[in-house]
Amino acid sequence: MLRFAITLLAVITSSTCQKHGCLEGDTHKLKPGPEPKMQECTLYSKFSCCYADFTEQLARSPVIKVGDSYWNRCGQLSKSCEDFTKKIECFYRCSPDAAYWTHPNDTAAIQAVPLCQSFCDDWYEACKDDSICVRNWLTDWEWDKNGENHCKDKCIPYHEMYANGTDMCQSMWGESFKVSESSCLCLQMNKKDSIAIKYILSKSSEESSSSSSSSSEEHACQNKLLKFEKLKQKEGEQSR
Repeated sequence: MLRFAITLLAVITSSTCQKHGCLEGDTHKLKPGPEPKMQECTLYSKFSCCYADFTEQLARSPVIKVGDSYWNRCGQLSKSCEDFTKKIECFYRCSPDAAYWTHPNDTAAIQAVPLCQSFCDDWYEACKDDSICVRNWLTDWEWDKNGENHCKDKCIPYHEMYANGTDMCQSMWGESFKVSESSCLCLQMNKKDSIAIKYILSKSSEESSSSSSSSSEEHACQNKLLKFEKLKQKEGEQSR
């Protein structure tokens, strides 16, 4: 047990991020804290890396612009596509957990955040008929002197730009996200993430100590998630 605790501490502190820290982006707080007046991204309101006033621009629908970046260069996003895009934006801007995946060469960026395959497939399904003109939202825009983004190429449907959910998740934000092989040790941008992250960190600790298998963490995660879903179902039945 002591060995596990020491190993986990080493994994976390050797990273460019710290537990309950924040990325170093231009809208990020120095450290997370409560933001009870958030209008959007409320999943992170109890311990947020963004200020409540930032979420005002996400609370309006359709979303036109976030910071200097326009979301409507190929027309307004459909409501379903916009909702998924908000989830990603909220995670990056507001989640204190994002710092677990700080990019090694850029403390304002993330790298290889594990997303669930089901989340990516649902995101793709929500956006496939919307239009887009860049494959990578981080690098492929043309930026003017005012720092605003413009298309370099013509707008095409998402389903022509990306082959499937996996391709979209692993391309749209560059190397920020990856699709996990696990159905539990991954993020879905909802309340279940708190369970997944606990076991993802534990799995990383096992791998760093040359563990031959992380199946125990997968099994524990699945059991915990099942209990969570049963509890939510019971709460739903009681509220009727």
